Amino acid sequence: MSVKLDILVFGAHPDDAELGAGATIAKEISLGKKVGVIDLTRGELGTRGSAEIRTREAAKAAELLGLTVRDNMEFQDGFFRNDSEHQLALIRQIRKYRPEIVLCNAIEDRHIDHGRGSDLVSNACFLSGLVKIDTQLEGDDQWQEPWRPKFVYHYIQWKNLEPDFAVDVSGFIESKLEAIRAYDSQFFDPNSEEPETPISSKNFLDSVRYRARDLGRLIGVEHAEGFTVERTPAVNSLGDLI
Repeated sequence: MSVKLDILVFGAHPDDAELGAGATIAKEISLGKKVGVIDLTRGELGTRGSAEIRTREAAKAAELLGLTVRDNMEFQDGFFRNDSEHQLALIRQIRKYRPEIVLCNAIEDRHIDHGRGSDLVSNACFLSGLVKIDTQLEGDDQWQEPWRPKFVYHYIQWKNLEPDFAVDVSGFIESKLEAIRAYDSQFFDPNSEEPETPISSKNFLDSVRYRARDLGRLIGVEHAEGFTVERTPAVNSLGDLI
């Protein structure tokens, strides 16, 4: 029996999860939650580095964050589709890990894989709860039980989308940055001879901190990460809000 996760985070590429929700992941793990990450692709079309390098970097970031598990679907970077084949592949993973909460890519973004990955994961989470969809893990003769996560939240990436709620991540921004820096092939390095990309500048790396600080300012804390939702969020009482 696979370990049950509290939170399962999907990213179209290795480093998406860290950039979008790294501090939230670190905070939830510090609270005793079991958190896993599934990357949809190996990022093989990335301008800098290679798929092999990204795999090593992802493993290092997973160790730094303390993830319970990290998997890669090895979908085709840039060309995966939101179709039955890819949906079923994700349904098997959702039913395997049975998360209560799923985090996934931004609903729209600069990179075409982000919005497409967001839709794919969201659809798979819904379909995973249908009893008439039969799935098995490879090498296992047992049929999987249906499982639908209680919540699907979308982290914010390149575009400054308006969040539906924000998580106070004060005290965890350095953990996020440390995990991001594990991807040293992708981000700012003054000695790198790799081509420049939109995320390789010092300004982009600095933006990770100042965007979290600005969102924190808006909710009255030091740092925050924002998320959008698929249904109206609810609280038990007004006192639940901070």
